[in-house]
Amino acid sequence: MKKVAIIMGSDSDLKALTGAMDTLKALEIPYAVRVISAHRTPEAAAAFARAAAGEGYGVIIAAAGKAAHLAGALAANTLLPVVGIPMKSSTLDGLDALLSTVQMPSGMPVATVAIDGAVNAALLAAQILALSDGALAGRLADYRAAQRAKVEEKDRQIFEAYSNL
Repeated sequence: MKKVAIIMGSDSDLKALTGAMDTLKALEIPYAVRVISAHRTPEAAAAFARAAAGEGYGVIIAAAGKAAHLAGALAANTLLPVVGIPMKSSTLDGLDALLSTVQMPSGMPVATVAIDGAVNAALLAAQILALSDGALAGRLADYRAAQRAKVEEKDRQIFEAYSNL
């Protein structure tokens, strides 16, 4: 099975990424977590991205705040899909990171999820990997069924507690 790389520009993003790690773990997807900065360690970012496919990675998740160039810097150095997570780490509440992540130039795509959207980044990475992994596709289907069951149970509880029929 291909693995997922979770790269953050700063260790201050670690807590916000636990949802991605928990989701990948629940789906039995191997992952590695690294701190690599597009600005402070650009050579390391390029080297990681260039070697990632050969090291068994299938998707890279890149989380960064403020200027948020990490996802683009990684995408520029790999053919692997890159999923960007703009982080809420500045006085602009992540809007700067969102715009920096989503506004990639033509020919250099980065999939972008919501600000602090770690769980969706992991799910998107899982969906990409599931295109060539039937067992993972089955685990994703089970995950969705469990999510649906939770909502249906909450609906039942709210209906019974608050309806006046």
